[in-house]
Amino acid sequence: MSALKKDIRKQYLQKRIDLLPETAKMLNGRLVEQCKQLDYTGVQYIHIFLPIAGKLEADTYGIVNWLREAQPQAHLVISRSDLSNGQMLHYLWEESTEIALNRFGIPEPVNGRLITPDQLDLVFVPLLAFDKKGHRVGYGKGMYDLFLSQCRPAARKVGLSLFEPVPLIEDTYEGDITMNTVVTPDHIYQFTTK
Repeated sequence: MSALKKDIRKQYLQKRIDLLPETAKMLNGRLVEQCKQLDYTGVQYIHIFLPIAGKLEADTYGIVNWLREAQPQAHLVISRSDLSNGQMLHYLWEESTEIALNRFGIPEPVNGRLITPDQLDLVFVPLLAFDKKGHRVGYGKGMYDLFLSQCRPAARKVGLSLFEPVPLIEDTYEGDITMNTVVTPDHIYQFTTK
């Protein structure tokens, strides 16, 4: 059974918002445990998103804390979005990096050293839903598709989802970037990407 992105987007945003706080906390804890199982061999630059609290995105702070402790060779990178042109700027997340909420409630770096997408080895990608072929549904702005298209083909794209896949996203198109991996609280899905 297939569905359109706009319908999946609406359904899964509501599904996430309807989670009880204790359920969301439990799912996020299990998501961190699954992320510990990924292979970080040779990974030097990891891009990670910071969650939008109001949209109950996957809480990446637990992943960040674990990465800093268990993968000290890896440099974390976070982004600031420019909604006027759909671009994202990427900054090394250092102790001196200031983070503030933008007008949409998204935590973003205020300052820092710029990193280019082609330096990234692994990108954790926010998604509302994904299908059994590794296609994702985000918020529909296309910013992550543009960003991911600027990364090296070898950079691993790892989606984070609190829910299992939908069977099929009907309206994918050539510009959609599929995930190499999607991590859920219960599974790690691997996909063959183009």
